[in-house]
Order: sequence, then C-alpha cells, then structure tokens
Amino acid sequence: MTLSRRNLLRAGALLGLGAVAVGCSTDRDTRAVSAAALGPSKHGGVLRVGIAGGSSADGLDPHHPPTYPDQARVSNLYEPLFLHDVSYTIQPVLAESIEAADHGSTWTLRLRDGVEFHNGKRLDVDDVIFSFRRIVDTKANGAAALGVIDFDGLRKLDARTLRIPLTQPYALFQDELAQYYNAIVPVGFDPAKPVGTGPFRLGTFTPGDRSSFPRFTSYWRGDQPYVDELMIIDFADSEAQLEALLAGEVEAIDNLPAERVATVKAAGANVLVSETGNWTPFTMRVDTKPLADPRVRQALRLVVDREQMISQAWNGQGRVGNDLYAPFDVCYAKQLPQREQDLAQARSLLRSAGQSDLQIELVTSGAVGDGAVAAAQLFAQQAKGAGVDVRVRTVDSATFYGRDYLGWTFAQDYWFTRGYLPQAAQGSLPNAPYNECHWNDPTFNSLICSARAELDVTRRTRLLQDAQQLEYDHGGYIVWGFKNQVDAYSNKVTGFVPDRSLPLSSFQFRTVSFV
Repeated sequence: MTLSRRNLLRAGALLGLGAVAVGCSTDRDTRAVSAAALGPSKHGGVLRVGIAGGSSADGLDPHHPPTYPDQARVSNLYEPLFLHDVSYTIQPVLAESIEAADHGSTWTLRLRDGVEFHNGKRLDVDDVIFSFRRIVDTKANGAAALGVIDFDGLRKLDARTLRIPLTQPYALFQDELAQYYNAIVPVGFDPAKPVGTGPFRLGTFTPGDRSSFPRFTSYWRGDQPYVDELMIIDFADSEAQLEALLAGEVEAIDNLPAERVATVKAAGANVLVSETGNWTPFTMRVDTKPLADPRVRQALRLVVDREQMISQAWNGQGRVGNDLYAPFDVCYAKQLPQREQDLAQARSLLRSAGQSDLQIELVTSGAVGDGAVAAAQLFAQQAKGAGVDVRVRTVDSATFYGRDYLGWTFAQDYWFTRGYLPQAAQGSLPNAPYNECHWNDPTFNSLICSARAELDVTRRTRLLQDAQQLEYDHGGYIVWGFKNQVDAYSNKVTGFVPDRSLPLSSFQFRTVSFV
C-alpha cells in the first residue's frame, strides 16, 4: 500500500448542513470566499497543473482514485451530492437538499434540477442508486460508509427524489455523501469511457504522464469553468514540480516543500497556505508492552515540545495540537487543558510504571509525509530529557505500508482533515479499517454509538466531548500539531483560495482563470 493510497483513503469527510441541521456542524468561518474575493474572471486559456506522484497505474475511476493526480482528475470529471466549501461547511452540489427522519434512520434526498452528464444524459435518481451500489459492490473507498444503506428498501419517489433507509441510525450520513470519491456516475458507467457531471470532460489520458480535459460547455454552474482546457501533469518529485513552475511550464503545483516558500516568492509567484486539520501523529499500540500502560503513553505525550516540533519539523507551517483530532468540528473539546512539555512529570509517570530506563523503537518513513522523519528525530532528542531512549528506525514506503503496517508498536502516520465521528470510524473504533493504536475502550465505543444516532447537536456534542476526554487521557495518539497545506501558483492565474481540505483549493479548478 502506497502513501498516496493512504492519503486518499483518509481524505477528509466533512460535517454537513442540509435541509435540516442534523450535523455536529463545523465552525462557520469568516474566511468564506465570495466571488468578488477571487478577482475578475475571464474565459480562455489552457491551465496546466503539476501534481506530485502518479504512475502507469493511474486511472479515471471516480470511486478508486489512488494517487494525487487521480484525485485531481476525478475532482474535475465528476461530482458528489455534497461537498465542502473553503470555510469547511457542507454545501449541496448535485443534491438540492437532504432531510432526516426516524432519528436518522431514513433520509430523503432531493436532486438538483437540470444537471447533465458529459454524454447529454439528464441526472436522475437511478444514477444515484447505481452509484451507491457500484461503490459498495466494488469495495470502493466509500464502501464501508455507504454499506449502512438498506439497498432493498431504497425508494424512488420521483425522478429527483430518493428515500434512503439505513440499517442503523446515522445522524451524520450526509458527511459520507460529501466525500469527493463518492461521486455520482450515470447508469451503466464504464471507467474506460468516463462520463461525469464535472466542469471538464475527458480529452486525452496517458497514465503516468499527462491528461487533458476540455471545458464542459453544458456545465450546470453558469459560466464556469473559465479556462478552455485543463491539463494535469504527473511529476515524480517536488523539485521537478518547482522547476516547471518557475520555468513557466505549469501554472500551479501542489505540496510545495515549506523550505522552498522563499524561492517561489522571490521568483514573483504565489504561495497558497491553507490552515488544515491534517495531522501526523505518533501512534502507540495500547495493547502491547510497554505502551499498554497508560502511564507510559502519558509520559511520552509529556516529553513533546510542540512549538519546537512545528518550528523545526514543519518550518513553522502548522499549529499546535492537543492529542485530539478534528479541530474544525464544533464538537472539538477545546475546554481540555493544552498539554505541554513536562519532563519532570514524564519521569515521575515512567518511574511509577517501572519504566525509568525506557527504551523504545520509533518506526518512521519519508513516505508518511513532509517533515515526518524530522519530527521523529526531534522527538527522540526531546525524550532524552525524561531519560527515554527512543531509537528511530527509518524505512522505505513499501516497508512502512507493507505487511507490518497497523502492527507497529510505536510509529507515525498521516491523516487528512475530517470531522470527529467520521475520523473515529476510520481509526479509533475496534472495527475501524485503520485502528493503528489497537484502541478498544467499551465506554468510548458506547459513546460513539450513541452519538451516531443522536440528531440533537447539543446532546451529541456532550457525548463526543466525553469520548474525546477518554482519548485524551488513555488513547494511543500523540497529536502534536496540525499541518498547513502549502501549494504554489503563477501570477498569471487567479482563483486559488485557502482551503481546509485537499491541495490547490481541493483541486476545484473550475474557479481558476487567467488574469
């Protein structure tokens, strides 16, 4: 399993607002971008975007996009029912509304009118049913989440209205419909001849190299997209990307290394910095000695100088974390005291646990993400202050994400922005696909189960903050910071804005135009 696939599977599921307020909604941020803030837009030109990664295995399947270039392609060819805006609030896309009934056990979806696929077919409920079934049947990225649908009970009320029963209540079902990889495709969809509703249609595609996408002239969003054609180019490494940007061979690149920000600015190009909920935790197996003792886990949390981590491992591109994920969720337990380095307390906890001379291996890899190895090495230095001997073992991507992945006693990993409940379902429940800490607390599990079925935001917030208290005190994550997303683009284009999710404004190239 490669890093890009890990990133993909973890790409942010967001909190939803629909026809009824059923989600534990995200903070309404004043950074919401108006059309005026994007500057004047005009039509024309070919937008060339350099994306890191890709190979001969690249594809165009909206439900199985395993690399950054694949994610960029599917985000422009296809669309989901809902999607988040730059302020991290769910907005309807192909859907017009969704309403919950029966305590979140039944949902009624209403589709947007007048949406066409690239082949001229009008979007209707049959396409939604087909897409849901395809996602589950092909064990796609969204299969686990959409598996809660009672397919035998689906009811088409009319061409634009679908009643969706669930096998169990899920108050945040809309979150799952907002995953970009849960896109809607027409009945009979063939990934070899891809058809979507996105702002661009397929032109040419060469796996591992480049692909072109002409403007879809019947796109439902008025005069968008602005450019005549989108070209996505794969790059093997960040230096090649940067050289292409500075040479004028591409107009935008993703994942600019933080240490190259000054280079881009000096050349007169633009750096796009987005505050995200992306996190690179240290992962501790709670079922394996010596980390099975919560005192040892707490001691390791207390050896971290979080400000130093941000400054040195991420070149200042991030903000301090507090051993909890999902910082943009209004259910986030902000009331918990900020954990800071306390070497004396760490020593005391280790002494009481009989681990005063603790030696432990920390497994890391450059594949985990920019700054991960530096963070591991810095952690080892900081731990010496508490008498802990951390031996950093750096391995390649194939080894880290190989057969021992999810089995490391003490390691690192990388997650994209998510809401709390979707993230817990991915990594903190006993049946989660990525329960790397092997966390299985009955009280926590019960709280999550109750919260999933709770439509009242206030009551659900209390349940989830109780759950966060348990993870804060006894869990297996050291969440020391949240990393900024750093991208770059030419001064010849406009329309890129900070976004709390994926790179380059979540790859929404429909808003980009030449100046």
